[in-house]
Amino acid sequence: MPASMSSATPDPDERRGRGDPTDVSRSADRSGFSDQGGRGGRSPAGWLAGIRARTLAAYRATGADLPWGDLRRAHGVAMEGYFWRFTDVERSRVVIALIGVNRGPHGPWATVALAGSNGFLRTAALPGAWADPYGLGAASPGSDPHLSVVPDPAPPPDPPLPPVSPRRGGRTSVPPSAGNHLFVGNDRILRVDLGPDARLDLRLDPADTWPAHRALGGSSGFQLLPGLNQYWHPWLLGGRAAGEAILGGEIWRLDGAAVYGEKNWGKEGFPEAWWWGQAQGFAEPAACVAFAGGKVVAGPLSTTVTALVVRLPDGRLLRFGNPGTSPVRADIGPGQWHLDGRGRGWRVIVDGAGDPSAAHVLPVPLPSQQRNVAGDVEHLAARMAVRVERRGRTSWVGESTLAGLEIGGFDSAREELRRRGAPADAIDAPPAAPAGGRRDPRRAG
Repeated sequence: MPASMSSATPDPDERRGRGDPTDVSRSADRSGFSDQGGRGGRSPAGWLAGIRARTLAAYRATGADLPWGDLRRAHGVAMEGYFWRFTDVERSRVVIALIGVNRGPHGPWATVALAGSNGFLRTAALPGAWADPYGLGAASPGSDPHLSVVPDPAPPPDPPLPPVSPRRGGRTSVPPSAGNHLFVGNDRILRVDLGPDARLDLRLDPADTWPAHRALGGSSGFQLLPGLNQYWHPWLLGGRAAGEAILGGEIWRLDGAAVYGEKNWGKEGFPEAWWWGQAQGFAEPAACVAFAGGKVVAGPLSTTVTALVVRLPDGRLLRFGNPGTSPVRADIGPGQWHLDGRGRGWRVIVDGAGDPSAAHVLPVPLPSQQRNVAGDVEHLAARMAVRVERRGRTSWVGESTLAGLEIGGFDSAREELRRRGAPADAIDAPPAAPAGGRRDPRRAG
């Protein structure tokens, strides 16, 4: 656990479990179960280990995870989504990159996107996709429709990819022929090549990851429930990037930009409607805020819930979203986001605002139909104000003008495309009025 996170306190809806489980390799969950094993040998212990491994693998294949499990690892569900966000406060710039590893009727395929706060946008549906069974990682070659979603348990190492930090432990797996991929990313590197004017080549320093001592992730107790339509986990709440992006006619150096990363996964893509936000770029560089909400469905049962995570400037991490103990009230509308979370003496109020014309319209996958559709209206550089109170007294107040804010839903995305006069079959669109981003006078083309 990074030193900067050592002061993290229990969140409002979770007591710290007994002890502080030590880290283990990426080939096993922190629960003590491994789903990488085979028959486990002929001894009784090996036989039992094999049963446990197969049981856990079947459980995780529903999308669920046990306490202290590594939520970043691939589950084998219809959609595994990976999202990176870079906030360059000095130059008032934001870059996002995402990949969805989807299971379709004709094999795995990927939804990918690269966008910047200068209004640039490039999206694609690529044949072939891979998700890391050992940790955080995803890739698409964009050419091989037969590439397995879960590769051989011991793929050959790729020298260009950086090694795993000793403090994180374990081995890292890489996709076959990683150097030829159009999109490849993990917790240390991110490379995107969607054309000569749509490239990203970054190395990441994931300094402030989700605390290892916490039993549950961003979805809280919902992570234990099998078969939900969507799970969410903000695994990286702070770090630094080094490298550059090519976005249209501009080349942006992103050395020192703040990094945020999250993973979402579930069956058949996304909910009917959802809302999301994330912000760094506060006066206090260590602060980070993220939230995600929507309709959670499991069979005939459904509920609407919002998860809210705040990393305070001093490193303490607060999480809200358990309906009974730390509920979050969300009031969401076009261009407006208001959240109010309470629990165990804490209260967090989040207010976000953005001009809908300044948002990107992004695609989301329909895995079983092997295609992308418009589904997400996302601001890259909007305003977010945050107020944190402890037993009625103000603990922290912050504001960012480089916040990400989105409203998701097929109907809302199609309506926004119609409002902009986009073709009827459009699945994405750049902002009608870019929110920000300016050229680097030294490198801009």
